[in-house]
Amino acid sequence: MRELATQLERAHGTRAVPLACDLAEPDARQGLPARIAELGLAVEVLVNNAGFGTAGPFLEQDVDQEVAQVRILCEAVADLTGRFAPNMAKKGRGAILTTASTSGFQPLPNTAGYGAAKAWAVSFSEALHEELRHQGIAVTAVCPGPVKTEFFDVSGPHPVESFFPKFIHISAERCAKDALKALDANRRLVVPGPLPLRVFMHSNRWAPHPVLLPFLGKAFRTR
Repeated sequence: MRELATQLERAHGTRAVPLACDLAEPDARQGLPARIAELGLAVEVLVNNAGFGTAGPFLEQDVDQEVAQVRILCEAVADLTGRFAPNMAKKGRGAILTTASTSGFQPLPNTAGYGAAKAWAVSFSEALHEELRHQGIAVTAVCPGPVKTEFFDVSGPHPVESFFPKFIHISAERCAKDALKALDANRRLVVPGPLPLRVFMHSNRWAPHPVLLPFLGKAFRTR
């Protein structure tokens, strides 16, 4: 984080201050606003991006990991948004970008906890978009498909990685560029990537679950 902060400062002549925080711990999150205020800074753009994913049949998963996943992907997002958005509303400006996923567009057997958490993130962001759009606050849910990051290195064998061919995976740079463009336009939701990929990912939102779930249950079995 310090190396990245130095790169940003040199490249853009801006001030970048890394602050480590265990977002799974309520006490650590609670103290974050005061730490930021002590630096003379204020949050005007909040990016809820931290996360990890579990994969495999739910009954085979470590319960503590499943709970930690919900704390990071859901609880931390609600907590940080609730701590920083009120000041944005007072100023009449601000932006909130939450990394959801196309995994949240439908239930996902064999990665049930992750899909459900991302569905929460989509719903939460879309609702806030409507609530806050008249207060000068942009709210966007970015819902990528597979992205070329270390996500799969951390999660281990993941059905999303094996289901989608490599050419479908977009770069992190493309994902970030599309997400920020959508946030700047205050779009409610964006699926990053080329048009054919966006159309394919959106199609799952409208497919009948009695048809979709058996297919996904087989397709998303970890190998």
